[in-house]
Amino acid sequence: MKLAVVGGGSTYTPELVDGFARLRDTLPVSELVLVDPVADRLELVGGLARRIFAKQGHAGRVITTSDLDAGIEGADAVLLQLRVGGQAARNEDETWPLECGCVGQETTGAGGLAKALRTVPVVLDIAERVRRTNPDAWIIDFTNPVGIVTRALLSHGHKAVGLCNVAIGFQRRFAAMLGVTPEEVSLDHVGLNHLTWERAVRVNGSNVLPQLLEEHLSEISDDLHLPPDLVRQLGVVPSYYLRYYYAHDAVVQELLTKPSRAAEVAALERELLDMYADPQLDEKPALLEKRGGAYYSEAAVALASSLLNDTGDVQVVNTLNNGTFSFLPDDAVIEVPATVNAQGTTPEPVSPLEPLYAGLVAHVTAYEDLALEAAVKGGSERVFQALLAHPLVGQISIAQELTDKLLAHNKDYLPWAR
Repeated sequence: MKLAVVGGGSTYTPELVDGFARLRDTLPVSELVLVDPVADRLELVGGLARRIFAKQGHAGRVITTSDLDAGIEGADAVLLQLRVGGQAARNEDETWPLECGCVGQETTGAGGLAKALRTVPVVLDIAERVRRTNPDAWIIDFTNPVGIVTRALLSHGHKAVGLCNVAIGFQRRFAAMLGVTPEEVSLDHVGLNHLTWERAVRVNGSNVLPQLLEEHLSEISDDLHLPPDLVRQLGVVPSYYLRYYYAHDAVVQELLTKPSRAAEVAALERELLDMYADPQLDEKPALLEKRGGAYYSEAAVALASSLLNDTGDVQVVNTLNNGTFSFLPDDAVIEVPATVNAQGTTPEPVSPLEPLYAGLVAHVTAYEDLALEAAVKGGSERVFQALLAHPLVGQISIAQELTDKLLAHNKDYLPWAR
């Protein structure tokens, strides 16, 4: 089995490689190709990847290349984890919206739109090349904003599934709190990418979420950076990203007082790359946990295995709505538990989404419609309309100011904006 990772020079990659090595019985990879245009980073990451495979007795080959077409040729699955513009572009996404009193974040709000505009055309080009060289290959997207990128892929007819680590992160944390194995925990995880709620946590069929909230409310709310009283009142566990909506103005003030997350990650990456250069290092370093992407490897291995081995198990993925939520169009991309097999993903039946959550989901889905239109077709008017539709913007003057700043900061990546 051959897998290709586009963006293989990411400091995330050793986490993924470790998962492939440990879970080789689940996903027997004979050839792992890391594809990245940044040759020096790629060789550092590739060297560590080979040492991880060797230490864990994995017989598969790790190949590095900057040639995308060569890397994806013959691949059974192609994983996308790229970042157009790197941490420098992310730093801008997280800072210039603050000048307008809006949250600066790489997956939502104006910063998230900027990332989508840079990313969607690149991902669609990659997907077309995958389709030409190997039309049967699955594309697994971990590239943010996952919901919009996955919708772009599916709307253009590609064999694609979106993946996020929020659900598996909750599953692992809840299992530890309950003293059970992660496999015993299933979630009623509903919403859109980075806009989800855990409405139930089931162990052996019983909903233990009330017990979790009673016994671990402080710990859970601290992780979410949301008030315990709010979590108690809701009776559900929102994703961390809901704080950008529920406490927007407070988050803006917080972000104005500290370095951007991009600056923090850039410093971590420099340290990690120095570590990766050590020929004695043959395992993922503990520092990698601070980089983000916890449990990404387990989620990616499980998803690839289900698609390629036709297992038919249930996993939380980003997939087409297809009637799951009646108030959304069928071609909206939602994040819910789904049956995964060789034919793709089919959302599991879920109970209707409560108005408190459905309203926000519908609002953000409308924004994503407009964001995708802007990413595919370009045009400052489309950018303005997407921002005006976003629940974190929604005012004419602010939307126009954000549009001007977005285009000024991203003209090097958007030919139509020059």
